[in-house]
Amino acid sequence: MFGFSMVKLVRQHGHRLDRELRHQLVNLYRPFKLTPCFLHKSLESRLKKTKKIPVIIEFHNEKVFLKGIDSVNKIVQSHKKSKVKSHYSRISCCSAELTPMSIEKLLTTCDCIKKIHFDREVHALLNVAVPTIHADNVKKNNTTLTGKGINIAIVDTGIYPHKDLEGRIIHFKDFVGNKTKPYDDNGHGTHCAGDAAGNGALSEGKYAGSAPEANLIGVKVLNKMGSGSLSTIIDGVQWCIDYNEDDNHEHKIDIISMSLGGSPEKMNSEDSDPMVSIVEKAWDSGIVVCVAAGNEGPDPKTISSPGLSNKVITVGAMDDKNTNNTNDDIIAKFSSRGPTIYGVEKPDIVAPGVNIISLRSPSSFLDKTQKSSRVDENYLSLSGTSMATPICAGAVALLLESQKDLTPDQVKEMLIKGAKKLGDDPNVYGAGYVDVEQSVK
Repeated sequence: MFGFSMVKLVRQHGHRLDRELRHQLVNLYRPFKLTPCFLHKSLESRLKKTKKIPVIIEFHNEKVFLKGIDSVNKIVQSHKKSKVKSHYSRISCCSAELTPMSIEKLLTTCDCIKKIHFDREVHALLNVAVPTIHADNVKKNNTTLTGKGINIAIVDTGIYPHKDLEGRIIHFKDFVGNKTKPYDDNGHGTHCAGDAAGNGALSEGKYAGSAPEANLIGVKVLNKMGSGSLSTIIDGVQWCIDYNEDDNHEHKIDIISMSLGGSPEKMNSEDSDPMVSIVEKAWDSGIVVCVAAGNEGPDPKTISSPGLSNKVITVGAMDDKNTNNTNDDIIAKFSSRGPTIYGVEKPDIVAPGVNIISLRSPSSFLDKTQKSSRVDENYLSLSGTSMATPICAGAVALLLESQKDLTPDQVKEMLIKGAKKLGDDPNVYGAGYVDVEQSVK
C-alpha cells in the first residue's frame, strides 16, 4: 500500500499533530495517483527526504524545553533539508522547517514533544470614530488626556513615517525585510497606527486618532500582501516582551495592538494555541494586548486566533454611520461573533470599524489597489475589526495616562465597566461600546 508510512504515522501520533499538519502529511501522496505503482516506493522515499514543511514544535513544559531543543537539533543536523529557525522559551516552543522524515524521527524518538503545529498563515484583518467613543476631550484633574508618555506597539505590516506621526515612532523592528528604518509596503499597519495615535497634522486635526500624542513602536510581522506566518507573529510578540526587559530601552511598551489573526483550531484549551499562549505571556508581563475579533461575521463561533484568548481585550467593530450619535449605530455585519470555539463569550468590547479614515502609506499595496478609498492626499478609508482594535488601543492609552500603574486586568475591567451597553447578546456586542470618558471616571 503506497503512503503507508505517513498514514501509519498520522494514525499513531495524531494526538501530537495539529489538524493542518496531519492534512499536509497525508496529502504528500497526491502525486501517486498519476504515478505507476512500481515507482511509489521510490517517490515516497524522495518526498519524505526533500519536502519541507514549516512547523511550530511545542514541548511539554519549561523543564524539558532545553532537552527537547537538543533532540530537535540532533535530528535536524542529520537531515539536510531541515533547520531550526527560532526558539520561544517563554512558551516552550521552537519554529523549524522539517522534512516528513524528520517529523517521523522526532515523534518516534523524542518524548519531550507535546504537539507539532503547522506554521499556518496569518492575515491582516481587513474587510467618525474618535468622538463616538468619547476620546476627543477626556479630562483628568482638569488636564486633557492625549496618550502622552504612553507607548503603543503596532504589530502589523509596518509603519510609514507619516507627517501625522512625526517624532513619535520611537522604535522599529522588521521581521520580514530586516530593515531598520520605518516603512510599510502594505499600508495596513500605517492605517492602524493612525487609528490609535495620528494627530491630524495634515487635516487640521480632523482625522486624529484616539491618543494623538502617544508614541509608537512598529513591529513588522506581515509582508507586502498583508500575510505572515504563525512563527513570525510569535517572534514579534516575544520581541515586545524582551524589549521591555532590556534596561537599555528607556520607553517601555505599554500596549500591543494586533489587527491580525488566523482561523482557530480546536485544541485541548485555548492556551494550547501557540499564538494565544504568546499574547497571554505578554499580558502577564504587564502589557495590555488589544486584538481584533475577526471579520467572519455574522455567523457565531467565528472569533479568530489569538482573539479567542480569555485574557486579552478582543475588539469587535461597529458601524457609526459617520455620526457622533451612537443611538443609530449598528454592529458591522462582518464583525466576528462569539462564543469562541471553546464556549467563551467574546468579543469583550466594540469600537467603530466601518469607513474609518486614517493615514495613507503612499505607493503601498493597499494604496495602489484601493485608489477609490483615498481621502484627500494623505488619508485612506478602510473598514474592519482591524480599525476598531487600534482605536480601542488608543482609548487604553488614555486610561494608562490617567493612571500609569494600572495592570492589564484593571484596564480591561475599567473598559468593560465604562462601556455603553448596546444589545442583550454579549457574543455580538461584548460589554458594549468603548466609552473612555466613563472608563476614566
